[in-house]
Amino acid sequence: MSVSVYDILVPTVNRVFANTLVLLKKAEAFAAAKKIDVGVLINSRLAPDMFPLIKQVQIASDTVKAAAGRLSGTEVPSFADTETTLPEIEARINKTLEFINSIPAEKFAGGESRAIVVPRRSGDVHTTGLPYLLHFVLPNFYFHVTTLYAILRHNGVEIGKNDFLGKFD
Repeated sequence: MSVSVYDILVPTVNRVFANTLVLLKKAEAFAAAKKIDVGVLINSRLAPDMFPLIKQVQIASDTVKAAAGRLSGTEVPSFADTETTLPEIEARINKTLEFINSIPAEKFAGGESRAIVVPRRSGDVHTTGLPYLLHFVLPNFYFHVTTLYAILRHNGVEIGKNDFLGKFD
């Protein structure tokens, strides 16, 4: 059995973002129950020099939509970072999932060896698909979604590891 970059990326993003949407719903319910403006939660950060929750979602979204595009040879849509509310954050996640899920699995064929250029402030990084996916995309995606979880948890939202992981099937 061989595993493709599609098999690694697409189901992972669908699962993690589905769980993220559940976390955000729990944050919304927590804010309502405690009579806290949900904006406080989505603009919270773990440390003064870290991005707030809203930016964590934007970066996670940008990371995986760019990966889907680069690995499949599909043009990546640009999403303006204009979200300011929880419904807008949820819409961003759903829009990201719609894009990723719109790419047929066949377009990812050969993606593991496709030449990838990742623009960075320090200069472009040249790599191939599989190392890009395994050593940059997935760790970066998990970092930002985990940080979102930690921000919510730090602010008292009653969530746990099982909420982050979701049901194992």
